[in-house]
Amino acid sequence: MIYLDNSATTKPHKEVLQAFIQVNEQYFANPSSIHKAGVESNALLTKAREQLAQLLNTEEKNVLFTASGTESNNAALYGLAKSSDFRGKHIITTEIEHPSILEATKRLASEGYEIDYLKVDKQGVISLDELRAKLRKDTIIVSIMHVNNEMGAIQPIEQAAELIHETCQAMLHVDAIQSFGKLPIRFNGEKGPDLISISGHKIHALKGTGVLAFRKKPQVKPFIVGGGQEFGLRSGTVAVPQAVAMAKAARLAIEAMPQHVENYKRWANDLHDFFARFGEEVYVLSSRNGAPHIMSFSVRGLKGEVLINALQKRDIIVSTSSACSSKQTKTSHVVEALNMDSRFKNGVLRISFGANNTDADIEAFKKQFIAVMKELKGEFTS
Repeated sequence: MIYLDNSATTKPHKEVLQAFIQVNEQYFANPSSIHKAGVESNALLTKAREQLAQLLNTEEKNVLFTASGTESNNAALYGLAKSSDFRGKHIITTEIEHPSILEATKRLASEGYEIDYLKVDKQGVISLDELRAKLRKDTIIVSIMHVNNEMGAIQPIEQAAELIHETCQAMLHVDAIQSFGKLPIRFNGEKGPDLISISGHKIHALKGTGVLAFRKKPQVKPFIVGGGQEFGLRSGTVAVPQAVAMAKAARLAIEAMPQHVENYKRWANDLHDFFARFGEEVYVLSSRNGAPHIMSFSVRGLKGEVLINALQKRDIIVSTSSACSSKQTKTSHVVEALNMDSRFKNGVLRISFGANNTDADIEAFKKQFIAVMKELKGEFTS
């Protein structure tokens, strides 16, 4: 099986799994306990937090462990909104955010917050001019994903950060779930984000792991209350094995990023050229300037599910745009925002590369895709 759906989830690295098992076996004590075993467990937790803080260019006390990227995104929006509503209730995000942001803003809107949504161009990129026009003195949050999960559009985070910080007191939250470990993303003073969300299972760590990190001391309302763990912001016994595994995967991802990105760029350019051979039969949503590890395309007149099944029979695993919404029959909100030709809307597929992919995988995909095109669209012979 050739797995090309790494933006949905990745296979955990063996080293990450080994670290997870070892901590579960030897350091299983509650890190809040004051006995020796608890102190040792807490020391591991602290080290994991310090590693992530170093990678993100912040302090250890500004790194919170969560159970998913969705939780990190929800916590960022709700936590900031509820702690900042004395300054205003205006929030800005984009039309192509992940549902964990869009559904959160819908709920906040029902609670009296005013939400503005930035449009995107055909490459999926926001306009800084529109952002400038929408910023107000009572804007409290701007939430912009770094890399779109469906078609790989990269947003101008640094320019947006400078604009926001020059204009008002709003905090910039960046959903970096699809970019961390593939593109540089870290705190950089006023030229960078104020909050960053990361998900473990997107970087060859474990499902059920995530991080919400802050540039400065967290100024958010607690999002889970109880025993006061995670600096009082997320109560509940901290899962030390998951935290250690997350930190290890993050370190491995950053260390290997240059080599992996080189591969991803080469494969993406190869596939752009490959799909161009099909002329008007194939439409590529992803730009050559987008994130190199995500490639979305559509075949005219064919449903995505048909293509997925045909490729799956040939041991090629891809997905329809976003795995989070792939079981729904309606057109993706990202596809709608791009104003695509209606002949291509229902056939969008996403290829996403990971650390385990090889040149041979890409060649196999191309060979099998040609076979599928001949099977489903017999007029194609090249």
